[in-house]
Amino acid sequence: MKDLADRALDTAAQLGATYADVRVIRRRDESISVKSGRVEGVAMGESDGFGVRVLVDGAWGFAASDTLELDEADRIGALAVRIAKASATALRNRVTLDARPVATGTFETPVVEDPFKIPLEAKISDLVAADRAAGRVKGVSFTESMYAAHREWKTFAATDGSFTEQMITQVGAAVEANAIERDEHQRRSYPDSGGGYQAGGYEYVRSLDLLGHAEEVGEEAVALLTAPQCPPGNRTLVLDPSMLYLQLHESCGHPTELDRVFGTEASYAGTSFLTPDKLAEGFMYGSELVTIVADATAAGGLGTFGWDDEGVAAQAVPLIQNGKFVGYQSSRETAPRVGRQSSGGMRADGWNRIPLIRMTNVNMLPVPGMSLDEIVADTDDGLYLANNRSWSIDDRRLNFQFATEVAYEIKGGVKGRLFKNCTYTGITYEFWRSCDAVGDARSFVMLGTPNCGKGEPSQSARVGHAVPGARFRNVQVGVGKW
Repeated sequence: MKDLADRALDTAAQLGATYADVRVIRRRDESISVKSGRVEGVAMGESDGFGVRVLVDGAWGFAASDTLELDEADRIGALAVRIAKASATALRNRVTLDARPVATGTFETPVVEDPFKIPLEAKISDLVAADRAAGRVKGVSFTESMYAAHREWKTFAATDGSFTEQMITQVGAAVEANAIERDEHQRRSYPDSGGGYQAGGYEYVRSLDLLGHAEEVGEEAVALLTAPQCPPGNRTLVLDPSMLYLQLHESCGHPTELDRVFGTEASYAGTSFLTPDKLAEGFMYGSELVTIVADATAAGGLGTFGWDDEGVAAQAVPLIQNGKFVGYQSSRETAPRVGRQSSGGMRADGWNRIPLIRMTNVNMLPVPGMSLDEIVADTDDGLYLANNRSWSIDDRRLNFQFATEVAYEIKGGVKGRLFKNCTYTGITYEFWRSCDAVGDARSFVMLGTPNCGKGEPSQSARVGHAVPGARFRNVQVGVGKW
């Protein structure tokens, strides 16, 4: 891989590139899906290739190939330079990169049980057992369960002498029960509606104990059919981590991506209300209890690595500090425009895509003092919401609506009646300013999503979110039906 990378870089430099980097990537993926106690699909796949990114006359060029040969490295390096020179003819602003130390070293996800060495039959058996347990609950119409494993080997090299090697391993699993009566469909999932994901090995799947939670999932799906509709009005909400992490993703993770702020994501993923003037003025994004950090070093996160795809070392970057907006997720190109250095958030979806600013692990830090159960006990009248069911948010990430799988009434500090079809809506900064209680480390859990979409052509990113539970006052709750 080093010979291939060196060849591509040498060619690009000889043809006029003032800077070039190359990523050589091999990916391996495995997935299992089970429906109503039967294996519906097993998929395994591998891909490998390399991508070359160059800077010529202040403009970017990028080219990629799945042929890992030295002659092909010459061709792709030269093609990237030609593309950059063509781009320079229509350039509005020359690209300027911030400085960074030369990147060297290796990184590997800590793994106890290699998921790719666990026998396929054993993984299928574990998943089928959980799925069938959920399906045995009377009234469950069908069940769906999933398992996935992902591994990526990545070699990065650049003309400044950088050379890094990484091996990242991630796994995920979930069990879901669905209940249908006439025109009504209710579902419950564990640990999250999109599946529980972490960086690590099969030990994480075992820790989820899908089988131990399967019956409860089925029982709640059935109970939702006869549960009353969630009443509308302005309510106090306590968000479970399974709901809070997605709220964080959509209304803080995306608007703090600096390329969105500058409009380079406007046509697909939208822009952002967190404009640079708000950074300068110390805009109050939330209450003083709200501290949010983009942390690529967090244990177990899908956005954890050694270096990003520009060779910037993993780091923790404050985004919101005690409610105040203090930072962006950025790149070597965008950070200088706001007087900062790169946050180390540039990542690409494989070898044939150019890196974009992507969330790493956008985490809401716990606040010492109260557990999530104690927050509930401290709530006289409210709702406890868990697991996302659907969501919508505008392009600037201001106005949002979320629907949850389940809502529990809180009366006198006790979690009681079950409600169905709960939705809540708000304006991002008003919602986060209404936060008056944040759980401590006892409820702090790492969750994540493996399919955050962005870019044209579209790219999926694997991002993490560690969150505790939290309470929000005076939030508009509505009613929806599916």
